[in-house]
Amino acid sequence: MTSEDRASPKQLSSLKPAWKFVSPYKAQILAASAALIFTATVTLSIGQGLRFIVDEGLSAGSPEVLRQSIGIFATIVFFLALGTYLRFYFVSWVGERVSADIRNAVYAHLIHLHPAFFERNLPTEIQTRITTDTTLIQSVIGSSASIALRNLLMFLGGTILLFLTNPKLSMVVVLIAPLVVLPIMVFGRRVRRLSRTSQDRVADVGTYAAESLRHIKIVASFNHEEVDLAYFRKRVADAFGIAVQRIRQRAWLTVAVMIVVMSAIATMLWLGGQDVLAGRTSPGELAAFIFYAFIVAGSVGAISEVFGDLQRAAGATERLMELLSARSALKEPTTGKSFRTGSICFQNVSFTYSTRPDVDVLNGLNFEVKDGELVAIVGASGVGKSTILELIQRLYDVTKGSVMVGPHDVREYHLNTLRQNIAYVPQESILFSGTIRDNLRYGAEEANEQQIWQALKSANATFVEAWPDELETIVGEGGQGLSGGERQRISIARALLADPCILLLDEATSALDAESEDSIRETVGNQKGKRTVLVVAHRLSTVIQADRIVVIEDGTIESIGSHEVLLQNSALYRRFAKAQLIEGAA
Repeated sequence: MTSEDRASPKQLSSLKPAWKFVSPYKAQILAASAALIFTATVTLSIGQGLRFIVDEGLSAGSPEVLRQSIGIFATIVFFLALGTYLRFYFVSWVGERVSADIRNAVYAHLIHLHPAFFERNLPTEIQTRITTDTTLIQSVIGSSASIALRNLLMFLGGTILLFLTNPKLSMVVVLIAPLVVLPIMVFGRRVRRLSRTSQDRVADVGTYAAESLRHIKIVASFNHEEVDLAYFRKRVADAFGIAVQRIRQRAWLTVAVMIVVMSAIATMLWLGGQDVLAGRTSPGELAAFIFYAFIVAGSVGAISEVFGDLQRAAGATERLMELLSARSALKEPTTGKSFRTGSICFQNVSFTYSTRPDVDVLNGLNFEVKDGELVAIVGASGVGKSTILELIQRLYDVTKGSVMVGPHDVREYHLNTLRQNIAYVPQESILFSGTIRDNLRYGAEEANEQQIWQALKSANATFVEAWPDELETIVGEGGQGLSGGERQRISIARALLADPCILLLDEATSALDAESEDSIRETVGNQKGKRTVLVVAHRLSTVIQADRIVVIEDGTIESIGSHEVLLQNSALYRRFAKAQLIEGAA
């Protein structure tokens, strides 16, 4: 979902979905709340202590009363420090725990979504949401929310004590209150809108940086560093510009509240001073009233500042809830089937990608692969060969027709049941950061050393033995520490180690030298009868040994047969063979 598709930011009610992540920790919240109420009560009691010191200690000229008052004040400060420690600890703990839970929940949800979701939503932007937005929520729950609640209590308690101390002066507070709320409403709405936009621009920065750094070799190869730097700086400048607008609005909000509140305090000081001079109130009462007035003013100012953080957290929560509300297009059956046979059957299959709805990738495809058979798929680039392998794994659902694996349609199996019986070697060999061992055991966690080395031998990847760290060699992100051929052979070994009943190879020898290709061709040939093997290839030398070859043209089957039969009956296949100098093509 693009930023243009999203609804405009909601009010602070957008924070409500985060409550389900907070609610499991009621005990910690109660402890933090108790500490918060305790510290607020202790702070408010200082005003009465101040009144007692002025009226009984200073005005009466009694050193003993003054000494007792200071002792009581020290005791109050001790309990205030203790309560503050407990409040900070429990609130911060809940904030960190909730942030971790949200990250886990979002990732657990995303990892099960259909691949088409990530064609419309950039993974790097999603990564930014999982990290930056959850950190913002953690900051609010672990700090800002506590500050807001504490100052709300101080505001309410201070207001009550203001009226108890001096009802006349307190009426000034009542008259000024609407003037304080007005700028919060006006500027708060702008801050909320700019907060959401700012978060989107920050996500753009992270997305661009991650993409360019991930493909740093291409950047360097095309001398594109300065161009990428200029593009990156523009995105940073856009994010900075929006952030400055948000900061400006928050600054105006704080200034407006401060001017109104301080004007009210000045008015109360003037009126209160008149009453003290006239003997209508005591100096202690005025001192206590001023103390509570500053408490109330400070609370309003703090709330107005925290309000901006809450607005940003509302935007962050909204973005994360969008991810959690996304639904997979691949519906799971209520009762899944099981299978252990590698037969595959395409029945009148048509398919279009959601990102290209006007392009028919496959159109009325019909063919069958028997259990244990080695079948190759050949054709020009972009005719739908790789799509066939993706439909077998049910990475996408067909637009029309059905794909049968074993005795049932793939939609009748639970996804994990279907895919645990299929191993896939993609066209672009993908390795994960970590060791060679980690990558080999990606689909076979229980594999032992003997099985691992046997898979490497079968994939002609025994070059690992010559490396100092052997299986513990770190491959780097995406396998950038290895050559293309090394990555490809390790990918093949990973697939063989999983021991599937269906092996799917998409251009599995495209990055290999001739000697390694011969070895892999022999390995693939040895799989016949052991498991069903479906090979997509441009290089016909790797598929001559196939039981049958399916020739695809414009998303339909042009012809099916063995290598010898196709040389006689398929003009398209004959052109491919002739172009690759395959013997007999002429």
